[in-house]
Amino acid sequence: MTSQATPKIAIILTQVATAEALAAACALSKIQVDAVTSPIGAYAVCRDASGDGPEALAKAVSTLVKTVPLVLVEMEGGQISAGQWQAGERTGDLAPGLVLDGAPHEFEDLLLGVTSVKDLDGVVSSSGISRWKAARSLAAAGGRSARKARR
Repeated sequence: MTSQATPKIAIILTQVATAEALAAACALSKIQVDAVTSPIGAYAVCRDASGDGPEALAKAVSTLVKTVPLVLVEMEGGQISAGQWQAGERTGDLAPGLVLDGAPHEFEDLLLGVTSVKDLDGVVSSSGISRWKAARSLAAAGGRSARKARR
């Protein structure tokens, strides 16, 4: 009898406004994710949660969006961990229960393996986004944010 180990799941929760902008940022760093827009900010499901993949994702994205923190949430072996990242550095641990309490319901379902990213609407993959398109998407998103701030 063989037992199937549950794969590690890693998701970053950000304050990036859209899945498109988050996927573009990940594409620039050549990191494969599936990004989802939520009411509190976009989050990215790490496609390769093995080894240092999740930490590389958190470091890369937090380096690109230096001014706002993000949270890396991981599930492995029935244990959930959460760490805050900012400007490419892990700044501390967070209580997983508090993170999940404020996270969208779908985020928790993904983390617990109840649902798959394929089951969600509006998912944007970072694969297939060229560096040129990613840079243009980020520039356009930055312009929209600046216009909103002036209002």
